[in-house]
This record gives sequence, structure tokens and C-alpha cells, in this order.
Amino acid sequence: MREISCADISALVERLCIQAATVLPDDLCRVIEQAEKKEESPVGKGILQDIVTNFQMAREKGVPICQDTGMAVVFLEIGQEVHITGGSLNDAIHLGVHNGYLNGFLRCSVVGDPLRRQNTGDNTPAVIHTTIVPGDGFHITVAPKGFGSENMSAMRMFTPAASWQNIEDWIVSSVSTAGSNPCPPVIVGVGLGGTIEQCALEAKKALMMPMDTPNPDEFYGEKEQALLEHINRLGIGPQGMGGRITALAVRIRPYATHIAGLPCVVNMSCHVTRHASGEL
Repeated sequence: MREISCADISALVERLCIQAATVLPDDLCRVIEQAEKKEESPVGKGILQDIVTNFQMAREKGVPICQDTGMAVVFLEIGQEVHITGGSLNDAIHLGVHNGYLNGFLRCSVVGDPLRRQNTGDNTPAVIHTTIVPGDGFHITVAPKGFGSENMSAMRMFTPAASWQNIEDWIVSSVSTAGSNPCPPVIVGVGLGGTIEQCALEAKKALMMPMDTPNPDEFYGEKEQALLEHINRLGIGPQGMGGRITALAVRIRPYATHIAGLPCVVNMSCHVTRHASGEL
């Protein structure tokens, strides 16, 4: 049995909150740089050049890539041979978020109740997803999610009679309806299958898949590429100003589902699709 202290967990979460807000993942940086070369609209190309300058300056100066530093979504993979000491695991995560947002001078954007709407003042609570895995490892990913794009997400309960074309058309329609609101160019995370909540979780996880390498499942890789091409024919372009590049990538995560259902969730994310990972 391996012991890991809550103090160490809080310290790691604090570091990852600041890192995620200031350092865009390398794979996404490469995809944005490639998009700038492909964009044919002068205005769109200029916007993409500004986006590149922005993420470079954020990394160099240690300042947030975007003023919306998001709601902290935390993914845990905990080995079943691990024993957490010194307090509650969830409390340790929340303390790490508290410290990360206050010490990192990150905007606090969380209200404690969806209707009463009072800001909690420290960006807590986080949204926490925990998976127990074999072994004694402890892996954390912090993925702050801004709500300009989150608000443009959508779900639909298809029946098994739906064709892939039906699903593709609905996904593309969802991006079209979102327009400039999610600050394109966007990343489109798609969850398929499961139950309604599992489907949404798969769509969220899809946003953390590698953006510059093909899907290891060739079947879904072909569908991702078809969706990307379809979306980029919409002409929305960078920041909705028109152009060839509306989406940087589409990623699909499937899950087993009921014989009577075919849930689909689109989780929209802007070009600042942030996440940072660490281990104890």
C-alpha cells in the first residue's frame, strides 16, 4: 500500500491550475500554427497570427492565455493500491484549486448556486471525475473549461435507426448554430453512446485527446476527418470573421450503449483548450 498525502495532492493541483491557464499544450500549438498556414482569408490569417502571438506571450510571461480562466475540471486516475492520508481527497483537490486561482491571480468565475449566483471567490468547487485503476499510481489532469464555448455545447438522443449521416449533419448544424460564440477556431469533442451523463463525459474527455495525430481507431478517425472537412466548409472562420478554418480538430470518443439508444453530445471548446497533467 502506497501512501500519498493530501498536502502533496493540493500542491500538485495548484501547480497544474496555473500551468493550464498559462501554457497551451504543445500539440494544440502545432495545430494552430498549421491552421495559420492553411487559412486563405487575409483577416482570418491575421487573427490566427494574433492567436499564435498570444499563446507564445502567455507562456513566456506566465500570464493567462485567456481572461476566462474557466471552471476547474479535474480528472483523477488513482491506483487501487494507494491510500490517501491527511484528510479528504476531494477537499485536497478543492484546496489546490483555491490556491492555484488565488496565488496564480487567475479570474474566479464560479458561483456557488446556479440560481442564487453568488461568486465563491476562489473558483471552487471543482468538477471532479475519479477513476480507480490497477497499481499504485496517482495521475491528475486539470482541464479548466471556459463557458463561452461550453454554453454552445449540445446533446441529442438519437435512436439506433439514425444513420451516420443523420449524426454528422446534426453535429455540423450544432457548430453552425454556435457561430462565432465559442471563439473559433474550435475543437469539437463528440461523445457517442453510454447513458446521457456518460456520453457527456466522453465528449469532455475527447477534448483532451491528441490534436495533431490521427485517432488510433481508424473507423472513427475517418469520421473525424469527414466532420472536420464538413465544418470547415461552413465559412465561419477565425473569430467568426469568415475563412477556411472554423475548426482545428474533431475528436470522437464512443462508449457502449443500450440496444434502444444512441446518445450524442457535442462539447464545444475554443482554440484555448487547456489541460495540464502531473503524477505523484
